[in-house]
Amino acid sequence: MKKGFDNEKYLKMQSEHIIERIGQFGGKLYLEFGGKLFDDLHASRVLPGFEEDSKLQMLMKLADQAEMVMVVSAEDIEHNKIRGDLGIGYDEDVIRLVNIFKSKGLYLSSVVITKYAPERSVVLFENRLKSYGLKVYHHYIIPGYPTDIPAVISEEGYGRNDYIETTRPLVVITAPGPGSGKLATCLSQLYHEHKRGINAGYAKFETFPIWNLPLEHPVNLAYEAATADLKDVNMIDPYHFKAYGQMTVNYNRDVETFPVLYSMFQEIYGKSPYESPTDMGVNMVGNCIVDDEVCQQAGREEIIRRYFAAIVGVAEGKKDMNEVEKIKLLMTREGLQITDYKVAAAAQERERETGDVATAIELEDGTIITGKTGDLLGPTAACLIKAIKHLAGIPKEIQILSPECIAPIQKLKINYLGSRNPRLHPDEVLIALSTNASYDETAELALKQLPKLKGCKVHTTARLSAIDRRTIRRLGCMLTYEPKGL
Repeated sequence: MKKGFDNEKYLKMQSEHIIERIGQFGGKLYLEFGGKLFDDLHASRVLPGFEEDSKLQMLMKLADQAEMVMVVSAEDIEHNKIRGDLGIGYDEDVIRLVNIFKSKGLYLSSVVITKYAPERSVVLFENRLKSYGLKVYHHYIIPGYPTDIPAVISEEGYGRNDYIETTRPLVVITAPGPGSGKLATCLSQLYHEHKRGINAGYAKFETFPIWNLPLEHPVNLAYEAATADLKDVNMIDPYHFKAYGQMTVNYNRDVETFPVLYSMFQEIYGKSPYESPTDMGVNMVGNCIVDDEVCQQAGREEIIRRYFAAIVGVAEGKKDMNEVEKIKLLMTREGLQITDYKVAAAAQERERETGDVATAIELEDGTIITGKTGDLLGPTAACLIKAIKHLAGIPKEIQILSPECIAPIQKLKINYLGSRNPRLHPDEVLIALSTNASYDETAELALKQLPKLKGCKVHTTARLSAIDRRTIRRLGCMLTYEPKGL
């Protein structure tokens, strides 16, 4: 794929900028880390060249100065909140991230349970964390937060929270998802540090919206599409413009809460170190775009992908039409149609030709492969086989999976596993192909092409089963599908 983002430049520039910010506060910084830390798939899609774990790589450059503090809300544990992109609960994601940090040599010192209440599920989760050797702290709901500043910044407000013991100059406050309480945790620590006579500062690391790109830039519009369910809106930072006469982009929640933060900083420090929400940020992503047109096109495509995700969510009863309408409005602002997403247009065209569900894959060089529903294979499985044959240079007439190989699997599905659909799914096709590869060099050659599918776009004209979606995403593909069949 064409690259629009210089990842190496980003890692160097971002780590240097954070070190500089630490120095501005006398050697101690609480850094609120927004977005996905380990697997930022959205950023990698809209900034081609941005690696999914770039933010983690950047922190590894600061590993000797940084410690991680994980924040999770007791309400999210009690209600078993699910991380949508991975399909796992926030409790499991905390454990997953703990293990990832440890494997990368990052120091995770503790976990903070915010909005704490000793519900059974929360207590069990806390015991599990302690079994990993982690310190666990409790923060509580503060009546009047955040607007009743005298109550919040008092012994009955932040003073009631546990003080988190930290030992390193950079304390990264991260969480499994939004609404966990990262900002409140940072501010609570500033209150406690100030009481102890320790100089400490706060900064925010949020990748999107990108503050030094235009408000209407497709990458910033794609962020609005990604957060349509949260009703986030990108806007010019009025405080930054007033203070410096410079147009920068922020989003409504930060702009709306800044007066409260400004007052809190004044109460804690005696004066605010920041004049605007943009001042609080340390994000250098916008400085590392090397091909703006590539990123603009990636942003446009992401908006359309978000539209497909939204209409499927409505059909499944997981989203409401307001999200769909918000994304449709963004598409109108950018002059986008569904057919501008080439892989979706190709799949829909194949469906019109065959009268049945179809799948299309756009390969790295722009080649589009389509597959249709057949007697032996579902459309996605058929498309997958055609794509890896194309990548391997295997002629169309050569079979890498014969009907004789497929028949026993179909018999197993129908006669013993109770399935009513004899067609093979992508995971079943890959298992069959791997079996053939043990004695067939052509099948082995085809199987070796699978890594080349990472980053490719896939679209199917009907709803895919959960296992189909999981298989395609594990191959690293950007998957969209339509709600037909719901």
